[in-house]
Amino acid sequence: MLAVTAAFGLVMLLFSGRYGFFGDELYFIAAGRELDWGYADQPPMLPLLALLMDNLFPGSVVGLRLPATLITTSGAIVAALLAREFGGGRGAQVATAGAYAFSGLALGRMLATSTVDPVLWAVVLLLVVRWVRTRNDNLLVWSGLATAAALQTKFLIPVLWVVLGVSVLLMGPRDLLRRPKLWVGALLAVLITVPTLLWQAANGWPQLEMSSVVAGETELFGGAWMYLPGTILVAGIGVGTTFFFYGLWRLFRSPELRAYRFLGLTVVGVVAVFGLTGGRIYYASGLYPVLFAVAAVEFQRRRTGTWLPWVAWPAFALSALMAAQMLPLKAESELDYPNIGVKWQNFTESGQFGWPELGDAVAKVYHDLPAEKRRDTAIVSNSYWWASALAYYGPERGLPTSYSPHRGFSYFGAPGENVKNVVYSGGDPGPLRSHFASCTQRGAVSSKLGLVDGSPVWSCEGFTGRWAEVWPTLRRMA
Repeated sequence: MLAVTAAFGLVMLLFSGRYGFFGDELYFIAAGRELDWGYADQPPMLPLLALLMDNLFPGSVVGLRLPATLITTSGAIVAALLAREFGGGRGAQVATAGAYAFSGLALGRMLATSTVDPVLWAVVLLLVVRWVRTRNDNLLVWSGLATAAALQTKFLIPVLWVVLGVSVLLMGPRDLLRRPKLWVGALLAVLITVPTLLWQAANGWPQLEMSSVVAGETELFGGAWMYLPGTILVAGIGVGTTFFFYGLWRLFRSPELRAYRFLGLTVVGVVAVFGLTGGRIYYASGLYPVLFAVAAVEFQRRRTGTWLPWVAWPAFALSALMAAQMLPLKAESELDYPNIGVKWQNFTESGQFGWPELGDAVAKVYHDLPAEKRRDTAIVSNSYWWASALAYYGPERGLPTSYSPHRGFSYFGAPGENVKNVVYSGGDPGPLRSHFASCTQRGAVSSKLGLVDGSPVWSCEGFTGRWAEVWPTLRRMA
């Protein structure tokens, strides 16, 4: 199992720096430089990690992604430990780690909430599963601490606990809900999350609006009709999908797993909740290690002949081949995203290109302004990705502070009242136009692969309002 995990981790490390920073990663760096107890669109974990890594490994994509590499790799270990808890031997543990490595969970090369959160879910589930076997109540306290860590990453894990609690009430073991240390763990999770909740309360609970925005973005993942197929495919093509269905079936049917029936109902319930509320296809992926582990253990228990290895090895080889296609195998020179539609279809890759070129294009427009006008000019972007890139690449190009009214970036400050002109990027100035005497396109970004390719750069002059009044009207989460 350790050999499989080590090989998996090495592959993740080798490919982690293949291209450039992803747009969200640049935002995490920008948010980390504005470190706070909370943000409009997330808790503080990822910005804190980005701040630490950017200071330890400045300018390094591999360095920034090191926590993602380590966390994703550790997820394979957690999955294998689940197999051991269910009674699986070495073969089942290796198969579970392999299924994890070849699943969509292994896409965690980037520093992202979708990389960290599922592993923390798996840790919580491992602790609960071990409690069912050992009745060691200290494990429930640790599950509360793991929950607290997850709450610093995303606010999704309460869904897991609510559905799990209902499942335990219906199917047992009901004794879990009567254990004082379960509620001690819950109290610790709440107390640790209080600063983040206070930040949300003080700022009007923007996370609630963000949740509705996410629900409205389901079209990016194929629309509501693709939620269930997409959720299943995240488990991986081949072995992952097989283990998903077989593991779920055996949770309900296996006599040896009778004590864990509640986990099958939990999987169904969590997937249903996120489907009905407009969740993204990877939201329930923290449950997959349980299904992988159950499937591997049950295959090991029920093999009756010599045919299984002859089927298993080709199946895993095919799954490995399919998983390899998700790696950034092509060199940058071999990639081709000829139009914006194709770029958006491949935004996880195209979102890693073009940010230095954006800095170049904005810097050219800014430095072409007369010196006396530059003193009263700010950099404003339509999107938080654009603003984050300019915050990162702008200073070395002589650009002033980057601003944006979009999502969490809008909370990092507004232009000063001395600002009478802006260099604007990321689309049409839109609502800003009415506050300026003139807005003229002065340039465009040239980047073959990036989403920013062809993005216009505007010069807006003669601001007529007060930023303290105008900025709040420009803020938006969508």
